[in-house]
Amino acid sequence: MNAQHTGVSIDAINVSHYTIPTDFPESDGTLKWNKTTLVLVEASGGGERGIGYTYADEPTASLIHSLLSKVVCGMSAMSPPAAYEAMWHRIRNLGRAGICSMAISAVDCALWDLKARLLNLPLVTLLGQVREGATIYGSGGFTSYSDVQLADQLVDWAELGIRSVKMKIGRDADRDVERVRVARDAIGPRTELFVDANGAYSRKQAVDQAELFSEYDVRWFEEPVSSDDLDGLRLVRDHLPAPMQVAAGEYGYDIFYFRHMLDAGAVDVQQADVSRCGGVTAFLQVAALCQAHNIPFSGHTAPALHTAVACCVPMFRNLEYFHDHVRIERMFFDGLPQLVKGELRPDLSRPGNGLELKRADAQKFAA
Repeated sequence: MNAQHTGVSIDAINVSHYTIPTDFPESDGTLKWNKTTLVLVEASGGGERGIGYTYADEPTASLIHSLLSKVVCGMSAMSPPAAYEAMWHRIRNLGRAGICSMAISAVDCALWDLKARLLNLPLVTLLGQVREGATIYGSGGFTSYSDVQLADQLVDWAELGIRSVKMKIGRDADRDVERVRVARDAIGPRTELFVDANGAYSRKQAVDQAELFSEYDVRWFEEPVSSDDLDGLRLVRDHLPAPMQVAAGEYGYDIFYFRHMLDAGAVDVQQADVSRCGGVTAFLQVAALCQAHNIPFSGHTAPALHTAVACCVPMFRNLEYFHDHVRIERMFFDGLPQLVKGELRPDLSRPGNGLELKRADAQKFAA
């Protein structure tokens, strides 16, 4: 480590939030929405600035501004895990899940980016790169889409060289089967088809649906039942057709959640979201748990934020190339990772996560 950086302190934590309308009304099995809010953190120190963010809402930004910024300012910019621990201790009486964890995630990601920039290293190099790129799957296929919209979106991804695509289900069980048929007919036999119920089905209904989906070679069944129902996930996992895998974990906000899910044998693929689980620091912890349980690991949404760390963890399966977030990240940032042969690859010529905020463009959506 360069001696001039060993004593660098975190000088400031600035937070802003932006609300971006969707390009079409969207829904999944349990939720409808027409806008997305990005909470952006900029961590400054030693003449550099790091970027982190989460997809949350204004209260998350308020917590960062009023509380977490005061916790980490003055701490060493060279030790993001120390700042992470300090933030966790400070929010003890507020509750770890939800807003607190998303706020910590955004700050932690910004601090890791800051450290890498101070050292003039790509974040992926600082963390220890083990693969050239993170394999992605196209994700969207909202239940609000017509059959034509669904087919067009999935085909577009397949034509980009993305080898797997995911669609939403769960609004209407009978209609779900027909939509899956439409999707398979559109993408052909060579592209993997994933489905995501967002916890909309009951246990027996999920098992029933899986049998019907297997006729169309569905290989991934995400949140067939609520991710809070670990016994239900295990039941569904044990009764799925052999090629089909259960995935869940996007609502994990601390290391204990992931330990419980893995210990329960609830999933074939463990998901985690770096913008929710506690940032880069926690994502690395979850990766170690997955390795210990011999379970593949998958990154949930926010593809630009995940790419560097996804290239540095063992047992990594894939990264969600989520329609909303891909669109927002293109609008807000220069220096995005590049899509090459179905993978997102970090730009090794840029320090940190490589992202630079397009301030004038972002300001149009400032809250």
